[in-house]
Amino acid sequence: MPRNTHLKSIAAVVGALALASTLTACGGDSAASDAKVVTVYSADGLKGENGDGWYDQVFKDFEKQTGIKVKYVEGGSGEVVQRAVREKTNPQADVLVTLPPFIQQADGKGLLQKYAPKGSDQVDGADKATDGTWTSVVNNYFGFVYNKKELKQAPTSWDQLLDAAYKNKLQYSTPGVAGDGTAVLIKAIHDFGGKDAALAYLKKLQANNVGPSASTGKLAPKVDKGELLVANGDVQMNHAQSKDMPNLGIWFPRATDKAADAAGRPTTFALPYAGALVAKAPHSENSRKLLDFMLSAKAQQQVSEIGGGFSARGDVKATDANAIALTKLMDGVEVFAPDWADIDKNLTSYVDDWKSATGS
Repeated sequence: MPRNTHLKSIAAVVGALALASTLTACGGDSAASDAKVVTVYSADGLKGENGDGWYDQVFKDFEKQTGIKVKYVEGGSGEVVQRAVREKTNPQADVLVTLPPFIQQADGKGLLQKYAPKGSDQVDGADKATDGTWTSVVNNYFGFVYNKKELKQAPTSWDQLLDAAYKNKLQYSTPGVAGDGTAVLIKAIHDFGGKDAALAYLKKLQANNVGPSASTGKLAPKVDKGELLVANGDVQMNHAQSKDMPNLGIWFPRATDKAADAAGRPTTFALPYAGALVAKAPHSENSRKLLDFMLSAKAQQQVSEIGGGFSARGDVKATDANAIALTKLMDGVEVFAPDWADIDKNLTSYVDDWKSATGS
């Protein structure tokens, strides 16, 4: 290419970038809508440790099909919402993916705009917002992990975790910060029949607890190495991690080991990854395309096959090895439905009470 032609090309690019910057600074969306990029703020768990997770495959396929590059920002379930709150007057995220009750919290703070992705009609009503602001993209369940090498069989109840053998060998992520950490509190309230009994138990458990953790995803490697014997987690993330962590086992606590007790069955509840279009997203058209892509039949078929999770669409029936293993894992586990409206309303007071009870 002749030098003068090359310089003209550079000048044209610089001019275009300057114009885009000006439009963005002025609040215009012309440049944003033309940019081949979409920014995702997400709770951890769907991106693989070695680039082999569901997000890795979906983002790669999406970019190949559309030419739109995905910029990815990961954090705890509450952390990504708080970041979006701080940026509310100048949004940087296009798509927000997080767990309950933080997706409801984001909705309540006006961070989301209504959008029903293609395929969302196949998502169960309990797994999407009644006002159309968010839709589950991957279904999931709360659980715990244990070290299969050090413990020949998984614990069965909350009561067992009070044993001195777990002192400084047990950790759960922080309620109010991490979605799975908040889930610990929600499940304890359910299993023990109320908040006061749950907090009394968690106060006792503090004697064995290592301490706070903002990210649940960082706990599984510690369990696999034997630094911890038990930690909280969720089925999708931990099942995916177990591919590279041979000592990782998944289990669901019950309240007590007393056979005659009505609470004798292990329990869990759905903890889906919910995706939403951010209000005043810089690249809203690209956001819609990505959410549509996430809920496409092909991407949903890969949820179990690649991601180790459960499809959000009822019409997608997975039969791969992971899907079979996950079905077996959930066999005999009672799934209860939390009152998310109540939890969203009272989350701050629940977390404050947990802090007071545990001295955290």
